[in-house]
Amino acid sequence: MTHHRSAAAKNITTTKKVTKPSVMRSPINWHKSSEKVAYPDVSKYPHMWIHVSLKKQRLYLMTDKRVLYTMYVSTGRTTKNTKTPRGTYHVQAERGKYFYSASVNEGAYYWVSWLNHGEYLFHSTPVDTQGHFIKSDAADLGKRPSSHGCVHLSIADSKWVYKNIRYGTKVVID
Repeated sequence: MTHHRSAAAKNITTTKKVTKPSVMRSPINWHKSSEKVAYPDVSKYPHMWIHVSLKKQRLYLMTDKRVLYTMYVSTGRTTKNTKTPRGTYHVQAERGKYFYSASVNEGAYYWVSWLNHGEYLFHSTPVDTQGHFIKSDAADLGKRPSSHGCVHLSIADSKWVYKNIRYGTKVVID
């Protein structure tokens, strides 16, 4: 009996699960990239597409069904006029380094349109009239919806999306 227990105990120690360290930046830093590793080289993934999970508050850069990179986001609040629309869209031609919208009293850096030619965007954490980042919105990144329908990203992630995501890239939001 003693021999049986030690063999079982030995077996338990040899089958211990090894957990892979996360590449996600924790705690979330709205200035920096969401992952601690390099962004993917888009030239190597001609069919890359974007999946936004409203439930998880994440943006996934995808190739086929494989996640290449994960970004923290904050999507639209769940009220009638501020929801992020679910569906399949495509990145549009409009993009820029800065905008300010008097109607919602906010702006942002590094924006890329994906619906209604400038109405729904990927962009940085919002800024006020002076161009200062709104810290309360920044604190929501990756945790809860806080936008007027756009997809907020960290400053680094929004700059990368602005510079690298091609016109016509498929965007799936669910």
